Amino acid sequence: MEHWADKNILVKELRERAKELPDDYFVVLIGDMITEEALPTYQTMLNTFDGVRDETGASPTSWAIWNRGWTSEENRHGDLLNKYLYLCGRVDMRHIEKTIQYLIGSGMDIRTENNPYLGFIYTSFQERATFISHGNTARLAKAHGDLKLAQICGKIASDEKRHETAYTKIVEKLFEIDPDGMVLAFADMMRKKISMPAHFMYDGRDDRLFDHFSAVAQRLGVYTAKDYADILEHLVRRWKVENLIGLSGEGRKAQDYVCGLAAKIRRLEERARERAKQAPKIHFSWIYDRKVQL
Repeated sequence: MEHWADKNILVKELRERAKELPDDYFVVLIGDMITEEALPTYQTMLNTFDGVRDETGASPTSWAIWNRGWTSEENRHGDLLNKYLYLCGRVDMRHIEKTIQYLIGSGMDIRTENNPYLGFIYTSFQERATFISHGNTARLAKAHGDLKLAQICGKIASDEKRHETAYTKIVEKLFEIDPDGMVLAFADMMRKKISMPAHFMYDGRDDRLFDHFSAVAQRLGVYTAKDYADILEHLVRRWKVENLIGLSGEGRKAQDYVCGLAAKIRRLEERARERAKQAPKIHFSWIYDRKVQL
């Protein structure tokens, strides 16, 4: 323990609680934090959407104000988790910070093609995914006895829930205005698959770091293939996709596709769960190269 931390009662208490957290939990918490810290990429992505981008950097349009406000709230998530991990003394911050820098430098490719229809479907899905992920890290922190960390993750989850509500309402309105265009966009986005925002995650060593982090999250039940299917079903219900009428021929095909996709994903998830039972242990640089079961 560093000299300054040794004399700080609050830091000592935080580190005592953190001792009870297993390494696989830290892998998932770190991965979530790194995802939050790549915020410059996400604001850049929002500003690629036609019709809603911030043309000046300080535009007074409603869309631009929303984008900046969303960014300012999201910025607090990564800051808070980063500070917790720095103070807990259990993780290698040098490799974590390297991963953040690599990730921001790599950007992201979610294939939204500057299209706000695709973009807001993506953000609706992604915000619900992060709500679920942070909610589950809160649940696990509580189970391991770290109530303060559970509170931190719970607060972040509640922010993500509000953001999800905003984006799903935007898409709901777009479905009212242009149901055919939106259902085609929904099907297009789901055929491409919703790539998680940190899919280019890299620490300078592990070319499959995101896959390995995701495998641990799947095993712990933090974010799973089942959650992916559940989110899809939720959005189909929320946007009343099954009830859309007056669609074109292509629109009806898209409607059938998105309404039947969750069941197919669930069947694939069952097979993946069987394969995961034979997964190896691997080293994670974030936790001083300790091994964790995938």
